[in-house]
Amino acid sequence: MKAAWYDDKGSARDVLRVGDLPRPEPGAGEVLVRIHATGVNPSDTKSRRGGSVRANPYPRVIPHQDGAGLIEAVGDGVDAGRVGERVWVYEAQLGRPFGCAAQYTAVPSINAVTLPDAVSYEQGACLGVLALTAHYSVMADGPVSGRTVLVTGGAGAVGFYAVQFARLAGARVIATVRTEEQERVARDAGADHVIYRLKEDIAARVARITGAKDGRGIDRIVDVAFGANLDVSLKVLKHNGVIASYASDAVPVPAVPFWPLVGLNATVRHVLVYVMSRQVHDQAIAAVTQALRSDQLKHHIAVRFPLEQIADAHELLESGKAVGKVVVTVD
Repeated sequence: MKAAWYDDKGSARDVLRVGDLPRPEPGAGEVLVRIHATGVNPSDTKSRRGGSVRANPYPRVIPHQDGAGLIEAVGDGVDAGRVGERVWVYEAQLGRPFGCAAQYTAVPSINAVTLPDAVSYEQGACLGVLALTAHYSVMADGPVSGRTVLVTGGAGAVGFYAVQFARLAGARVIATVRTEEQERVARDAGADHVIYRLKEDIAARVARITGAKDGRGIDRIVDVAFGANLDVSLKVLKHNGVIASYASDAVPVPAVPFWPLVGLNATVRHVLVYVMSRQVHDQAIAAVTQALRSDQLKHHIAVRFPLEQIADAHELLESGKAVGKVVVTVD
């Protein structure tokens, strides 16, 4: 089969290879998926560089946790009726060496979720890590109906879905962006209000939008940059509010202002999809499935690359210039 892989950690251009590798066979409890498209996630590029929070000890890695395709075979214990099923795949390379950047991948049956016919394989490849992270970040601390949710980076790959899940759950959503293009994307996702984080006083805008006299108008923050945003978060978060953060790249070791957080009785939730419980995974997958079936979930693909240009795809994601999902087409 055609596949991309790396044998050493390093830059995309230096270590990624594309060629032929043996096709896997599904083991007990597994399905063999013919991958048509795969998404590139920050965790994929960090793992390739050797900077992931998860151990990656394998001598050869086919990268990418997420993808979408067609089940072509099943292993022992799996219903043969799944053959021919369109699926989206999540966490294909979790605790395993071979992910979705190949024509075929074998994964536990539970990691291949039915993809409705109306959703393309490229759109299905956008789900996985992003949609599950977004849903948990929004919903982990209870209902948000009637509440105000701030999504930082509302046009980002996770933020785009977080805006949608918050709106579907009945929240008022404020999103922060940097550019006019990002504003269009965030509004397309359903953001009620958009704040330009580099041009505007975020705390002042939140106070005006929410009418909060003390400026604390936010019940829940879904945060892409915990350390960099912490000062503002402390100004806008309500008492008993929640910061659910899945990244802190700009300030990877933030100083935690303990007493201000205590004064708010705030919850700081660190979100890593790969260690979420089975129950949480199931809840998020059910929400994604319902939204897909009812045509309530949008997808925003920034650019597509063929598998032969996977290094370009990784480099674009790492540059931070892509607005939306970077997708690699395998077929």
